[in-house]
Amino acid sequence: MLSYQHAYHAGNAADLHKHMALAALLDLLTAKPRAISYMESHAGRGLYDLGAPEALKTGEAAAGIGRLTPGKGPFWRALDAARARFGPAAYPGSPLIARLLTRPQDRLILCELHPAENAALREAMAGEGVAIHRRDGHEGLPALAPPRPRRGLALIDPSYEVKDEYARSAETALALLRRWPEGIVMVWYPILPAGRHVELTGPVEAARLPGFLRHEVGFTARPERGMTGSGLLFANLPFGAADALRSAWAEAATVFHA
Repeated sequence: MLSYQHAYHAGNAADLHKHMALAALLDLLTAKPRAISYMESHAGRGLYDLGAPEALKTGEAAAGIGRLTPGKGPFWRALDAARARFGPAAYPGSPLIARLLTRPQDRLILCELHPAENAALREAMAGEGVAIHRRDGHEGLPALAPPRPRRGLALIDPSYEVKDEYARSAETALALLRRWPEGIVMVWYPILPAGRHVELTGPVEAARLPGFLRHEVGFTARPERGMTGSGLLFANLPFGAADALRSAWAEAATVFHA
């Protein structure tokens, strides 16, 4: 489906769960001089305005990023860089976080099917080292793997508007790992009362992947309906990653809890 617009949800607690983890892993990967690749299945527009009517309508950013005291970790460095460049209400999506935390030798490969989101993504991410594809990320990521350089990280984070998207995300993650067995793969999913995320977590956990971690949080400000929490699956996590992730998430203890 092409109806989802993340501008209504940017900066919420689920974004913080995902983006703090992404920033921590990119910080680890770029600590060594070797180049890396970053891939993303559903990139969105890359840059969001928390003062826009969409963000103000839902109030999700106010209940998320708006409740946190800025820290000094890699997520906060990316946020500061985005706001220095785009203004004080800017919020970077995962592609822009990756762009801000990577180096000239690194490469980004982004899929976004929605035409308006794809156009906005191209504007926000203009420059060298970024390949943007207007294609379905479930098909695109495995087809574009393995990337060059082969060292790197992929994020799979669809909107889950369609019921079969949980199962498709599991299939995408496992297909990507078959094509790129050394790549770090990170899958985000919402936790909803219906509990459909087991269609994703079950097959991935059954695969017994190396460097595997499952992490879920509940939201401190629980909504009346919709998401009650956020989940992440990881494969091929390197040494030190679990500690880096825990340190990053600890900075958001006021908006979510394990």
